[in-house]
Amino acid sequence: MTIVQFEPEPAAAAEIFGERLELAREFTAHLAKWGEELGLIGPLELPRLWTRHVLNSGLVAPLLWPEATVGDIGSGAGLPGLVLAIARPDVQMVLIEPMERRVDWLTAESERLALENVTVLRARAEDVSLPRPLDQVTARAVSALSKLIPITAPLLRYGGEMLFMKGERVQAELDAAAKVIRKAHLVNTEILVLGDGLVPEVTRVFRATVD
Repeated sequence: MTIVQFEPEPAAAAEIFGERLELAREFTAHLAKWGEELGLIGPLELPRLWTRHVLNSGLVAPLLWPEATVGDIGSGAGLPGLVLAIARPDVQMVLIEPMERRVDWLTAESERLALENVTVLRARAEDVSLPRPLDQVTARAVSALSKLIPITAPLLRYGGEMLFMKGERVQAELDAAAKVIRKAHLVNTEILVLGDGLVPEVTRVFRATVD
């Protein structure tokens, strides 16, 4: 039987998380311990848990506005929602997740880490009821832009911003979503590449503003 080794902490973790590094370490250790058992990560993710998942998510933290209320759609294992809550304690993170066992994990983990800036809601994005519109919304590996934009645009205030982590085919997704982007009144659409030269796998982010 092959034993899958947990990835050692990369040097870039200190630069990305700064004084919040110890919390990031705790979260990553918890995910390594329980993630596969709870169906949050696949069995082959341990050797790249830091680089592909935690650091990948943490790179988005500087894009969050100071004191913003940010919704994370389909939070799952807490990538990027819990990671962003760790990296940005000034930001209020609303984690929106429909699956009960994942909601239980997000709730328990935010309590274990004493993250006071986290609210967990069990709902689909298209059904969630919020007391007020969000400033920004994030998502990672949820669905194509053509499907993601229509269900998240109504959650944002005027001038609010989408920050969607995407793969290498993000430009093709952007091209395919042209009509949806117009219908949702999005402006300033762009693709950002984060972490080049800092981490082995860059993070690609689709960013757009609701006009």
